[in-house]
Amino acid sequence: DIRPGLVNIKPAVLVVGGWYDAEDLFGALQTYQAIKKQNADAACNLVMGPWTHGGWSRQDWSRFGTQNFGENTSQSFQQKEFNFFNYYLKDKDGYAAKGATIFETGTNQWKEYDTWPPADAKMEDWFLDNNHLLSFTKPKHSTGSDEYVADPASPVPYMLTKGGDRNNEYMVADQTFASDRKDVLVYESAVLNNSLTVSGYITADLFVSTTGTDADFVVKVIDVLPADAKDNSGKNIGGMQRLVRAEILRGKFRNSFTNPSPFTPNKVTQVTFNLNDVAHTFIKGHKIMVQIQSSWFPLADRNPQKFMSIPLANEADFKKERITIYHSARYPSKIKVMTLK
Repeated sequence: DIRPGLVNIKPAVLVVGGWYDAEDLFGALQTYQAIKKQNADAACNLVMGPWTHGGWSRQDWSRFGTQNFGENTSQSFQQKEFNFFNYYLKDKDGYAAKGATIFETGTNQWKEYDTWPPADAKMEDWFLDNNHLLSFTKPKHSTGSDEYVADPASPVPYMLTKGGDRNNEYMVADQTFASDRKDVLVYESAVLNNSLTVSGYITADLFVSTTGTDADFVVKVIDVLPADAKDNSGKNIGGMQRLVRAEILRGKFRNSFTNPSPFTPNKVTQVTFNLNDVAHTFIKGHKIMVQIQSSWFPLADRNPQKFMSIPLANEADFKKERITIYHSARYPSKIKVMTLK
């Protein structure tokens, strides 16, 4: 963890990351935050583009998965990088970027902000609700919950793919295959009457219970495309459930990564964890979806759903357990996001 060492920074710093960096999206975002927090006067700029790990150095990065970004984003970054070094090493004009240069997916536009997250972004809650709805208002009803059986012998895959290597396109892959499973909960908004831009932090805040003593929780935020949507080759992808951001928390680490604790079976417990930042606009006519599940194989190893040292588990330790997600006035499970008007 490099963050504690990022103090007394003297040279100008350009932190570069990709929204689809399957290796280390967290690293770029947190390096920038650590430098800004621990070095009040440091010249630190952030650039986040629609790249995989190192995609900014490619000759051409105009597309990824089913998306077309409308420009060669790596080439435009390389000009920004060139201007940065000319300015700080050769005292040449031409670098007038603000503190954060961010590629906003959905609209496919570069945006500049004084800092990241944007200072004028406001916190907003998206609530899970009855009838598998995703609502922008807090539930008023006294009861509400959904449940599924998590079976370690049949984990939810991270995407439908073959081959031994992890496919980094899972970060924008269609999640329809998962929403069809009985062990995945789906919450969907109404069709958006206006576009909605999310820029900044995103947090899952869930009220859960399990019949076991441990469980994993995977939260996925998804952009549901309208019926007439096309991919970058012109193929119809209407109704695609395109992944925007996802994260997993092993439940026993919900309170501390150094002092794990078991769940009390069938006791309602609050589980809160951060997803990586996002800069995405859900376009008018789209829908927002949240999926919740308890496995993400093989990105995460199988959890026996028993409080124990997993490397010591044998096959008999892996048990099916019933997971319940609550959504009511008393237990308002939600996704907390930062939005821009």
